[in-house]
Amino acid sequence: MLIRFVIENMFSFGERKEFSTIPNKRLKTLQNHKYSVEGFELLKISSIYGANGAGKSNLIKSLLQFQKLVTKEKIPFKLKDTQHKFSDQKEQIIAVEFIQGNTPLYYGIVLSEEKILTEELYISGLGKKEDELIFERSTLDDITTIKFLDEFENDEKSQVLKTVLLEEFVKPDEPVLKLLSNRENKFLKDVKKAYQWFSETLEIITPDSKPRALAHKIDTDSEFKKYAEDLMRSFNIGITSLGTEKKNIREFFGEDNENELDKLIKAVEDSPRKMIGLTSRRGDEIILVKENNIIWVKTLKIEHSSINNSAFFDLNEESDGTIRLLDFVPAFKNVISSEKVYIVDEIERSIHPLLIKELIKKFSLDKNTLGQLIFTTHESNLLDQEIFRQDEIWFAEKDLNGSTDLYSLSDFKEHKTIDIRKGYLNGRYGSIPFLANLEDLKWHDYDFDK
Repeated sequence: MLIRFVIENMFSFGERKEFSTIPNKRLKTLQNHKYSVEGFELLKISSIYGANGAGKSNLIKSLLQFQKLVTKEKIPFKLKDTQHKFSDQKEQIIAVEFIQGNTPLYYGIVLSEEKILTEELYISGLGKKEDELIFERSTLDDITTIKFLDEFENDEKSQVLKTVLLEEFVKPDEPVLKLLSNRENKFLKDVKKAYQWFSETLEIITPDSKPRALAHKIDTDSEFKKYAEDLMRSFNIGITSLGTEKKNIREFFGEDNENELDKLIKAVEDSPRKMIGLTSRRGDEIILVKENNIIWVKTLKIEHSSINNSAFFDLNEESDGTIRLLDFVPAFKNVISSEKVYIVDEIERSIHPLLIKELIKKFSLDKNTLGQLIFTTHESNLLDQEIFRQDEIWFAEKDLNGSTDLYSLSDFKEHKTIDIRKGYLNGRYGSIPFLANLEDLKWHDYDFDK
């Protein structure tokens, strides 16, 4: 579970800002939205509003880059391209506090000149007690040092490991979290948990993201198929069922280009799961998978029904909104049934406002959810206190220095019965565009027919 995310001097964020899922103790609404982990409470859902260019997507972009930094073990961007343009500061700070396997952890990195100056991992005291050091690495003049928890430092065998790591593996521009998580050392078990949060628990969905192997999952997982069909039917958009069309690889691609077929077959054979995904021109996924010594090509089919008939359609015959809803099916299945953290940028993209509200409402009102859902949106119809607590609604707005500010609706201490959508559209909470007087644009002075 995500507790808080801290960012400084990255993209549109200048001064240090913090996003948090810690409940406001003053609020008593929607008590089922609070999860309790080892006696510590956090919220299950959050929405982030802001005008175009306010920086709400940059919050998610920063966390995505942080995830890539940890899992790929390389800085995935040039720092000069991500530093806040109006700041002379070179150091960038990015940190996250989270709970993995009932263990609260804090992990943070300080970057400068495309080097990792500081990287630290602590067991978080959650504000109730002192944080406990797991490791802290520092780099000065290309020389890296690491300090571990006392038990590790006092263990002779662990000290040999430390020497080998520093001499042969640790580099100034690479984080060590993944490296340490792969070591079989009894004192570093919590490092494995921290890495698992980034590699397995955290799922970030951008507007261009696509679910992986959806056609294969629907073909082989009957429980998932039923969930997907039930969810899509509930939107009343004419979908009756979901299916998978399977064709032999040679039947699907034809025999004209033997060399390309051989390359695809080898790619499937060499993959760990004997499965690869290809992307069509539209961006839809085509699955190649080996089953019973045959390589099949699987594509998703969607059945629609009329009064007297029914037929299956290809994805390229469906609307962008229907495809986007399908993209969310695995995410909503997982966020309901597992302790995953899903973060979605522009959740309403291509989806009708009433449908996206219904989707969010399903998650909000379900008392048996296990995961967290955090998303950015422009959709004011979601500003409903029957769906969200006030501390689950956040706003992003540029300040006078051109830096993104983050704040929660709970800062305004509104009554639980107030129409927050109306207040938002009237500018009561900021974070909406200030539109110029269109008369001042003097459109009538232009001849658009020229």
